[in-house]
Amino acid sequence: MACEHLAGWGGRDDTGHAIDGGQGQAVRVPLADSTLVKVPGITEPDDALRKSLLTLSDVMATGHHAALAAKAGPGRTVVVVGDGAVGLCGVLAAKRLGAERIIAMSRHADRQAIAREFGATDIVEERGAEGVARVRELLGGVLADSVLECVGTKESMEQALHSTRPGGALGFVGVPTGGGEVPLRYLFDTNISIGGGMAPARTYIPELLADVLDGSINPGRVFDVVMPLEEAPEAYRAMDERRAIKVLLTP
Repeated sequence: MACEHLAGWGGRDDTGHAIDGGQGQAVRVPLADSTLVKVPGITEPDDALRKSLLTLSDVMATGHHAALAAKAGPGRTVVVVGDGAVGLCGVLAAKRLGAERIIAMSRHADRQAIAREFGATDIVEERGAEGVARVRELLGGVLADSVLECVGTKESMEQALHSTRPGGALGFVGVPTGGGEVPLRYLFDTNISIGGGMAPARTYIPELLADVLDGSINPGRVFDVVMPLEEAPEAYRAMDERRAIKVLLTP
């Protein structure tokens, strides 16, 4: 589930053609017949539905990718490292896949509330060794079957790895920011499997779209602030400073 030819908005594709940036009044979408998805039966979505539809192209698909890579499912215990939009969607994805118990690692009350709304059964605010000990305590002396890493730092990867039980699975989707080398000997000794990476959102959209349209999931709740497009720099500051979970930019 990955494309051989990749390109980012605001850059060039592998043939050298320029690609418009993604935050403008309009963009030219290369190969749009294979990337854009028509929503059946919807011409004017309300605000709540519009938000949930937007998450399918990014954060909800990414959280779902992490949950699948971590093998979240019925009877499994799950830890989610990261309480941003992707992490919260990871909680929702794990719940959707039938996870038995979901622990969200979060220190922010507003994000904790959405995590619980999305299906988290427990919240852990501790980090490092204390966080691992708290997970073990909550799970009766063992670590989690499935762990979702949704941040991308060295610290978050270490937190995720050491929250995973021997024989468990870790799904990572946080964009690596450097320093998060995976200790191969530790993986060898514990039989922990790791998967994840860039989410193939287009592959996941059909099944997730069906659940959004019938109201089974409402991932658009992660959009807690709306700003005009002209205030995009302030939107990034608000998210960086944890004043917003996810900002919706409007024309």
